[in-house]
Amino acid sequence: MTSPNPSSKWSDLAPRVLSAVVMAGVAVLAVALGNPIYLIMISIVIGLCVGELGRLLHPTPPRIYVLLGGLAAIATFLVGYKIAPNSPFGNVIATKSLLLLIPPLLGAGLIKQHKVLFLGYCSLIMLAGLGFVVIGPGDVLIWFLLIIIMSDVAGYFVGRTVGGPKFWPRVSPKKTWSGTIAGWVGALLIGLIGAGFGVFTPTEAMFAPLIAFAGQMGDIAESAIKRKVNVKDSSQLIPGHGGVLDRFDAMIGASAVLLLLTGAAWLMISTG
Repeated sequence: MTSPNPSSKWSDLAPRVLSAVVMAGVAVLAVALGNPIYLIMISIVIGLCVGELGRLLHPTPPRIYVLLGGLAAIATFLVGYKIAPNSPFGNVIATKSLLLLIPPLLGAGLIKQHKVLFLGYCSLIMLAGLGFVVIGPGDVLIWFLLIIIMSDVAGYFVGRTVGGPKFWPRVSPKKTWSGTIAGWVGALLIGLIGAGFGVFTPTEAMFAPLIAFAGQMGDIAESAIKRKVNVKDSSQLIPGHGGVLDRFDAMIGASAVLLLLTGAAWLMISTG
């Protein structure tokens, strides 16, 4: 009987390291360059994610997912263009935000299979794009990405080392409860450190595990889609590491939930 290779459980370490490096690099570059370069970068990422989702669910003809990706990038840019810094959330709750509905609705009409699946996940991607628009380039963006990166790193190493019961074996057989909880703890640690630097309030820092959980669910959701269509990677855009959607799936879930939390806080302040 052949014994399992101990290194096999670390086989996806390289893609995760690359993800962390790419996200950190994008964040630092975005903060350094500011708008409109930041907005252009986010729009391109969102467009690529929507395009890759369309490719997963409707691989031919290519013009369909290229069209959807292009529309997603344009819609994200137009919604984020000239947002006043003093009330970003108030500005995006406006008529032009309806542009974000075009890619999911059009895609659900164009693709022939998995229409509801495309509509739901594409809407999540567009909501995440709006979340990045609201965050904007700055300290909050850096710490937001650090929360997601720490959640992923802590979850990965603790899950692979400690093991234990699986979190959702049918969808993501490698994820364990130990790694999932470790990700929440790591996120809370980063949130509290950020509060110490004055980036968050202590109350806001307590929501870091929720942001981490949303990121974990974003990862699982994309994994479920790839399993449904029996595809390993969302694309081969990044040689040896898959597609942009593979690298930013956690960010999509986390950004969407952060937007909802920001919106709730804004409404409370506005109506209070």
